[in-house]
Amino acid sequence: MTKIELGRLGIWRPWNALDPELAKDVEDLGYGTIWIGGSPRGDLRIAERLLAGTDRIVIATGIVNMWATPAEEVAASTRRLREAYGDRFLLGVGIGHPEATREYRSPYETIVGYLDALDAAGVPAEWRVLAALGPKVLRLAAERTAGAHPYFTTPEHTREARETLGAGPLLVPEQKVVLDTDVARAGATAREAARMYLGLRNYVGNFKRLGFTDADVADGGGDALIDALIAQGDAAALAARVRGHLDAGADQVAVQVLGDGDPRPALRAIAEALG
Repeated sequence: MTKIELGRLGIWRPWNALDPELAKDVEDLGYGTIWIGGSPRGDLRIAERLLAGTDRIVIATGIVNMWATPAEEVAASTRRLREAYGDRFLLGVGIGHPEATREYRSPYETIVGYLDALDAAGVPAEWRVLAALGPKVLRLAAERTAGAHPYFTTPEHTREARETLGAGPLLVPEQKVVLDTDVARAGATAREAARMYLGLRNYVGNFKRLGFTDADVADGGGDALIDALIAQGDAAALAARVRGHLDAGADQVAVQVLGDGDPRPALRAIAEALG
């Protein structure tokens, strides 16, 4: 399977915080991909707007939630975008987490069934990637899609994921960053962002596979866990974390800038620090 060219550096941002103007600025900064987060709707109109407003950057979903969107709906949208924009669109799909739906059934069986439905609806493996954390789903990503898009992980997870995937499939981890040299303020921003995930069992299970303990996860997360998951500090520190993922085998790192302000200064600083 031929890899789609994503570039080494991307961004991850919720769909409701994206617009064509920001997308064009990200493209001009040299980023290769925009990952649309926050479970974008199956019509993929947000992806269409971003593609229309840019010239070359890849637009990917990170991710369309399998519980919220029928495979047939997102397949029709994917075919529409691939016909218009070719390899500039990449479909990312995933199972989400058990706490998000009352109908949560066997995750693995649901993923397999969804991928089967995408096959039947004309979305081949090379057009899609799979959100994956644990070894079983990572192996499925390698077998049934173009690769894996892990969320809220560490360079050590990236190293283990690359070993599981093998050399061929795409591996694009998301990395949260806080550009702030005030240690206390940066830490507070990081902890606020981490709070929700520390109560979700798929993420907690992944942290424990990486060697963290119940004590690390309790009470808003220990310093070691928060620091391992969320890069904080100046541009050099953030760039070093991105390099850590790349050195561990990532094809691209999808940077998520935390905080309420404009993400452009942080994205520019990281791009410049990475050369």
